Amino acid sequence: MDKINLEQKFAQIPDYWKPRVAAESNGQHVRLAKLKGEFVWHSHDDEDELFIVVKGRLRVRFRDQDVEVCEGEMLVIPRGVEHMPVADEEVHLINITRAETTMTGNVDSDRAIPISQLQKV
Repeated sequence: MDKINLEQKFAQIPDYWKPRVAAESNGQHVRLAKLKGEFVWHSHDDEDELFIVVKGRLRVRFRDQDVEVCEGEMLVIPRGVEHMPVADEEVHLINITRAETTMTGNVDSDRAIPISQLQKV
């Protein structure tokens, strides 16, 4: 039962869009990521996705609107909803999702990291 210092963990992440697993709980990953720039349009057919912004401002694009998520705010993206995260400046993000959830959901992309290759932080 070791506590996790988020600031220290984020300092260990050198690159953008490559989440690290900080903890596991009840079949869920608590993933930390640094984001900058645009990701890819995608959806997750079988699971919701939870974003918590620790630092910065994240814009999540949907086909009909954009939602801005600021520090200290969170957003739940319902399963099946197509979206694209955008970080105009560096964002520190906590993503809580099922352990078997891939980053790009239903889309094949060179940005995807296979679950077996997710590193711990």
